[in-house]
Amino acid sequence: MKLHRNLVFATIDSLHEIFNEDKQADKVLRNTLKRDKRWGARDRSFIAETTYDIVRWKRLYAEIADVKAPFSRPNLFRLFTVWATLNGIKIPDWPQFEDTPTRRIKGRFDEAIKTRAIRESIPDWLDTLGEKELGKLWDKELAALNNQAEVILRANPLQTTVRELQNALSDLDIETITLKGYPYALQLKERANVFTSEAFQKGWFEVQDASSQRVAAVLDPQPGMRIVDACAGAGGKSLHIASLMENKGQVVSMDIYQNKLNELKRRARRNGIHNIETRLIDSTKVIKKMIGKADKVLIDAPCSGLGVLKRNPDTKWKMQPDFLEKIKETQRELLNSYSRMVKEGGQLVYATCSILPSENNKQVADFLSREEGADFTLVSEEKLLAHKTGFDGFYIALLQRKEAATDPTT
Repeated sequence: MKLHRNLVFATIDSLHEIFNEDKQADKVLRNTLKRDKRWGARDRSFIAETTYDIVRWKRLYAEIADVKAPFSRPNLFRLFTVWATLNGIKIPDWPQFEDTPTRRIKGRFDEAIKTRAIRESIPDWLDTLGEKELGKLWDKELAALNNQAEVILRANPLQTTVRELQNALSDLDIETITLKGYPYALQLKERANVFTSEAFQKGWFEVQDASSQRVAAVLDPQPGMRIVDACAGAGGKSLHIASLMENKGQVVSMDIYQNKLNELKRRARRNGIHNIETRLIDSTKVIKKMIGKADKVLIDAPCSGLGVLKRNPDTKWKMQPDFLEKIKETQRELLNSYSRMVKEGGQLVYATCSILPSENNKQVADFLSREEGADFTLVSEEKLLAHKTGFDGFYIALLQRKEAATDPTT
């Protein structure tokens, strides 16, 4: 591979913003890739994938390069040199690469990988926590989460079929495979920009990881129901739920951020979905008005996001121990409050994109032991680990609320 100056510089600029200005990687890259209209698909792919790779392996590469944050521009080039050397890419004779430690990289790599936290490129505190919560599974899970995420599509049954979508993409030389157990999923054989396709513009599909697609499957929405997606965000799961309801019934999509709900409305129009009603949670009244009125409620709770490190590797560098404690308290509060919207005999699904039991099954068990969860029983739970599925790490629990007690005198 020949390195091109403008692409390497764009990568270095992106890394500076992510590492030194604490900006989110996806937003940084979104802006970087707009910089030069002459860049083709391969150019954009190089910038994005190289940036994510260096973010993913930051600790390992920094150890090998013998540099520490905050990273000066010369030190960012040293990180890049480590990435290139370990990937068998020849370093060009540019001034920026003078005094880079190419000869010492292999030896330092062999030494660095003896320590798991450095080898898997993760903060010490997070490595300790993962081992405490997952035990022997942590080694395999951590290694799996350092792989690049596959691109998974979810066909929209309101607009197309999986076969029709697969053929349409094949006509664009985008080859896909179906996934057993995921009836609406297609996995790309190679990464490609699917968002410019006519199929996407016509609302035939959304990009959604296979594990995430399991959430609506467990919820099992039926046409005519009233379903609440209580932490809807930009609405990926709301769209899935609405499509399974065949546009019949009502999906009430709630969130505390109006801009996310606006994005959901835009996506719903493209998907041909018109049974979604968005509601901004700007006071407790929004929840109170829905108490006991939903056939089913989905709490896709905010979480550590450790199950999606494949696609958001910068999460592990931004997260702090105090955030984890705060988010677990938020999860507890959401279960207490939002579960009240489930009508008697209805169902609740609690889901996270975390792999930590303290955010998942332990949260559910704690809820069921409290007064707020006294009317609920656990029906099923899925602990989806990346090293077993090959997809994102997820947790999905289905809870049933008791039927209303009948009066024996009537």
